[in-house]
Amino acid sequence: MASSRKEEGGLSLPENIGDSPGRRPSHDSLSSVSTTSLVFERINERIMKDSRFNEKKQRHDPLNGTPYVDHDDQDSLKDEHNAASDLETGPFLAGNNDGETGTKQFGIQRMDRGLKKIIIIVSSLVVVGWLAGLFVYVSTQAYKHPSQMDHDPEATSIRGTGKQITLDQIQGGVWYAQRHSISWIAGADGEDGLLLERGAAGKDYLVVEDVRSQADTRDAIAVQRRKTLMEKGTFEYNGKEYTPNDAIPSKDLLRVLLMTDRQSNWRHSSTANYWILDVQTQTVDPLVPGEPSARVQLAQWSPTSDQVVYTKDNDIYVRRLGYSTAKRVTTDGGAEVFNGVPDWVYEEEVLASGTATWWSADGNYFAFLRTNETGVPEYPVQYFVSRPSGKQPEPGEEAYPEVRQIKYPKAGSHNPVVDLFFYDVIKGDVFEVEISGGFADDDRLITTVVWAGNKEVLIKETNRVSDVMRVVLVDVAARTGKTVRTMNVKALDGGWFEISQKTKYIPADAHKNRPADGYIDTVIHDNGDHLAYFTPLDNPNPIMLTSGSWEVESAPSAVDLDRNLVYFVGTKESSIQRHVYSVRLNGKDLSPLTDTTIEGYYGASFSAGAGYMLLSYQGPKIPWQKVVSTLSNPSHYEHVIEKNDELAESAKKYELPIEIYGTINVDGVDLNYVERRPPHFDEKKKYPVLFQQYSGPGSQQVNKKFNVDFQSYVAANLGYVCVTVDGRGTGFIGRKNRVLVRGDLGHWESHDQIAAAKIWKAKKYVDGSRLAIWGWSYGGFMTLKTLEQDAGETFSYGMAVAPVTDWRFYDSIYTERYMLTPQTNPDGYASSAVSNVSALSQNVRFLLMHGVADDNVHMQNSLTLLDKLDLAGIENYDVHVFPDSDHGIYFHNANRIVYDKLNNWLVNAFNGEWLKIADAKPKEWKSDSIARERRSLEVPSRVH
Repeated sequence: MASSRKEEGGLSLPENIGDSPGRRPSHDSLSSVSTTSLVFERINERIMKDSRFNEKKQRHDPLNGTPYVDHDDQDSLKDEHNAASDLETGPFLAGNNDGETGTKQFGIQRMDRGLKKIIIIVSSLVVVGWLAGLFVYVSTQAYKHPSQMDHDPEATSIRGTGKQITLDQIQGGVWYAQRHSISWIAGADGEDGLLLERGAAGKDYLVVEDVRSQADTRDAIAVQRRKTLMEKGTFEYNGKEYTPNDAIPSKDLLRVLLMTDRQSNWRHSSTANYWILDVQTQTVDPLVPGEPSARVQLAQWSPTSDQVVYTKDNDIYVRRLGYSTAKRVTTDGGAEVFNGVPDWVYEEEVLASGTATWWSADGNYFAFLRTNETGVPEYPVQYFVSRPSGKQPEPGEEAYPEVRQIKYPKAGSHNPVVDLFFYDVIKGDVFEVEISGGFADDDRLITTVVWAGNKEVLIKETNRVSDVMRVVLVDVAARTGKTVRTMNVKALDGGWFEISQKTKYIPADAHKNRPADGYIDTVIHDNGDHLAYFTPLDNPNPIMLTSGSWEVESAPSAVDLDRNLVYFVGTKESSIQRHVYSVRLNGKDLSPLTDTTIEGYYGASFSAGAGYMLLSYQGPKIPWQKVVSTLSNPSHYEHVIEKNDELAESAKKYELPIEIYGTINVDGVDLNYVERRPPHFDEKKKYPVLFQQYSGPGSQQVNKKFNVDFQSYVAANLGYVCVTVDGRGTGFIGRKNRVLVRGDLGHWESHDQIAAAKIWKAKKYVDGSRLAIWGWSYGGFMTLKTLEQDAGETFSYGMAVAPVTDWRFYDSIYTERYMLTPQTNPDGYASSAVSNVSALSQNVRFLLMHGVADDNVHMQNSLTLLDKLDLAGIENYDVHVFPDSDHGIYFHNANRIVYDKLNNWLVNAFNGEWLKIADAKPKEWKSDSIARERRSLEVPSRVH
């Protein structure tokens, strides 16, 4: 769940839903200019009869069918249906009268001087107003049809009538911004600005390119630096043709590791057949000598390009080039012992990767984790339709489901025992370095391993509940080590350490004013996450590179060692924005690389030498990407690689929701929100409101990214208001507000959602009887927890997908970081569980959906809640389960059904259908009335 993705997507709606007749034609928006022109014409008119005004045809607003008048008819100088409206002989001038009021009619007389001044003044004001109106009209491009206008994320209203977005579009990727990634690669001689291209049109299959060659104007030097690594997209071995799934060049670019027949394991890991391609001869050999079909879990080049370390069947091997055999490094690998690769929980919650092997810079050593799962209990994941293992059942056993037994440590149970070992390539031996003062086997997490040069290694360890950390420095040549830094964050603020894999080694260079080795790390400072530079390696007191009431994110992004520049992404301008910055290693000259005067959400990836940056603008306007030179590059370069023109055109033609950003104050804390309003929002109407949230520790849903998702569909198509509030516990609003939730997940988060709902319920445009909340994963847990805590007082409906319902059922490393262990915090676990089913019964109705084969949030969570509801005789809910689907719920059309169900269930809820099903009574039907009812319920065909 630490990296649980946000589940968005969707399906379609009935045909012609985007062609609603209830919109004012877009040409009506042009009437503002003709209005002022007509005023001047009428000043010069002689005598206008009442009948001329009465002859005007009455027109109707197509939005609601009620009569309306043009803007010119509303002008203050217009007639009020009597003769006094005559602009020359009316009340402004002495002149005729109708004789019916008892006053005389006089002949034409000279205009009163005072009255003349008034007319001149009024006329001048009208001219000024007309010119001002013309300026606004032109400057805002109001003369353009909405389909010609660029998408404006800051718009508070929408002109004209566009098309409606559909769930089919969202599910089909119509609203996804095209994004490109660059596989930056260092040149064989250290050249910067090189990238790896695979399968590009018109080029050899695998090519190393200079990034400058991507521009329209070809750089001669850049073209010369191009190098083909693999000519064709297939290769043959023993008469059989293979197609690579991936390719990994050696550092010297003379050979390439090729992967074929890759099969996914967990979120990050996979197995595949590996091959070594000789670039010069374009010939291949199996990585595992004599075993072309061997299933390899992991393979990595050494930095010296002359050997490969790989893991097969959980044992490590080293293959040196030029040798026909591989050396076996470990022999104890098996079903319960993992060498060089992580088990399920370390892959998911610690390393966020399929590798647990790390080479030294000179290739003479590598470090690896040995994970012993002997004491970890198993959890069975059942597959009733498919057989993911690919194995066929024994004859007569075809009717039984396939069961995958996963070593899954739940909160409070046995954790895997993890140790760090080293392999000396020259001596050929495996060794471990014992350091006093460490954590016991059952209380140790090894979270980070970073080589500091050729002979030293930095290792971060924490206790089981992630609130005490020590940093260890190991000298592998001397086979000794020491603790160089410790921190007890529980004593500091009662919180926890988040795991980061971004620690960066900084080598000594006296000529660059770096007398000793060091490293950059993220530390807790100024109520948030900030960058610190520790030098020498054993110095516990850092130079702070950043500080203030903002935070860095996944930092550092890159380091330029020649100029002592550190690049990173941070929230300095706003907690819901991201900009790219640089700072020197002495903590000075912090400056932005992006334009901070304009709201923006940026991401960046840097070339190997930090001279180039792929800058990704992600919102709030239409996303774009370009490659630019950085402060580390004396030559200016800029090339746009993606403008998302097609997406921009769609945003012009379709009506997207109005997005209102702001903060609400709950218990003295400012919380970010985004409110998505229907395109033609009318404050005089009463709207139902859907709250969407995730709310997990350190997460963020409210940001300035361009995003058209299910929530956008709810607002723009269904016409509901959709609100997201990031409550306490979420990220980037200060560590104090983040760690508050520790020990009782769900309490403060649901408190804040309920407080937000009460604020919206009080708004004049909200129908307070129609409030709903929904979420997936942690968001599903929060949906149920909010409904439980609210007990029907504020929310009437909820939709929970793949929820945790009891934190004792989730994995130990994630859960105990925020909840401690069930043994030490039994009351907290009891409080955080969704167990007050009588409170749930006070809501009108809720929906529960879960994948049967969810290996992350086990279906055990939903099943145990259903049992509690059964025991209490509570029935105000609906359930949908998905066979063989994991946490993402995709198997056999499942994701489409998820969003179809969310859509239809929500519409029925806000239509009041769920109010009609309590205490159901039988109804007597006649055959003809049944037919009529069926016809009225027929669903139109979908919009495509």
